[in-house]
Amino acid sequence: MSDRYIEFANSDLGRRLVGAVGLPSPARLERWQAGRLRPVEGALLLSGGPLADKVGAFAGKLTDQVYSFGTFVSETQEWVAGLGPKLKAVVFDASGLADIDALSQLRVFFQPLLRSLDRGAHVVILGRAPESLGDPLASIAQRALEGFSRTLAKELRNGGTLQLLYVGDGAEDQLEGALRFFLSPKSAFISGQVLRLTACAEQVQDWTRPLGGRTALVTGAARGIGAAIAETFARDGADVVLLDVPQAKGDLDALAARLGGRSIALDICASDAASELIEQLPDGLDILVHNAGITRDKTLANMTPEFWDAVLAVNLKAPQVLTQALFDSGTLHDHARIVLLASISGIAGNRGQANYAASKAGLIGLAQVWAPRLAKRGSSIAAVAPGFIETHMTAQVPFTLREAGRRMSSLGQGGLPQDVAEAVAWLGQPGSGAVNGQVLRVCGQAIMGA
Repeated sequence: MSDRYIEFANSDLGRRLVGAVGLPSPARLERWQAGRLRPVEGALLLSGGPLADKVGAFAGKLTDQVYSFGTFVSETQEWVAGLGPKLKAVVFDASGLADIDALSQLRVFFQPLLRSLDRGAHVVILGRAPESLGDPLASIAQRALEGFSRTLAKELRNGGTLQLLYVGDGAEDQLEGALRFFLSPKSAFISGQVLRLTACAEQVQDWTRPLGGRTALVTGAARGIGAAIAETFARDGADVVLLDVPQAKGDLDALAARLGGRSIALDICASDAASELIEQLPDGLDILVHNAGITRDKTLANMTPEFWDAVLAVNLKAPQVLTQALFDSGTLHDHARIVLLASISGIAGNRGQANYAASKAGLIGLAQVWAPRLAKRGSSIAAVAPGFIETHMTAQVPFTLREAGRRMSSLGQGGLPQDVAEAVAWLGQPGSGAVNGQVLRVCGQAIMGA
């Protein structure tokens, strides 16, 4: 569904009127296009401590314009504020900030370059997890990065985004995969996020096909976000297996044929769903995406038992039961990746969605509980929490609520199914076991639950 306000605000007349009356002016977001060769099309700026040198070693694979500012990074050119090129991407290593006074380096570094950011610039700050540090002052300084990064993300303009990555010991070799995602248009609708990278033995072997040789199952795949996930997986080289309810078999079969994949028409809440699914997957799975979900909205005072039970059964119980069965049977391979589609409703709550919010919060709990168990097999599990995404479902929302959902974020607009699919595809990569047990919000830094 098109966002007419963005179309108007970015027209010649609209820019003048919006500016004159002080209305928000959301930028058109740049998204990944087929045929693109490099994650960053423009200048990449590096600075800070030793992790910046780690990034410098592979920065030439991200773009052919690599600069440093403040502290010199090998294999880079010096960038001069006001004279250098507009910046499409910035990586600042703040992992060495070891006390409160050192935090002033954040202002010293970022203030001169903020007016030199290009449209759709992507900024990443690197740090060390506060809980991993033995020095209390260093731990305090690293924790302060969260408040700084979330605030600066809200101050960026023209579609800019910012993330904070805490890099654990041994996780340095996963920086390339993370930055290929967060510095590129694949993360266009993600901002203000804080993730921890931990050590992971696996690496992507071919960045043109990061999911090559892997088999992925996507539930709820016939349309909407599920279909977008399947398409993105196929683009990235995965063999896709698409699952949806029997009523959606026509759409499911058509999509599977187009993607060169297989379809499974199955009610995931049926008593024999687990055994039937295992039978349909004789060669096993490398990636499992629990996307299937329903809504049955009512305030709790008016909630029927049928509405409550249906949502909890589809959204939460079925993923738990199927994951357990696939794990126990060995259908889920070692070094597998599991992704759960949660929601910011499960983080912040949402009026009239007590059942839905409970189910989505439960999925986040499922990720946290299963993470240590899966790690023993080299596998991982993570949740993606979308915000307002432009789908057929949100198109049915009343106009005023729909507009509020779109505008109440730092990016001032709704996301697209592609935005969620790109995040899920990244979490499905071999190296993304580095984010085991965590939640990644795809919400444009929505105010709700921020």
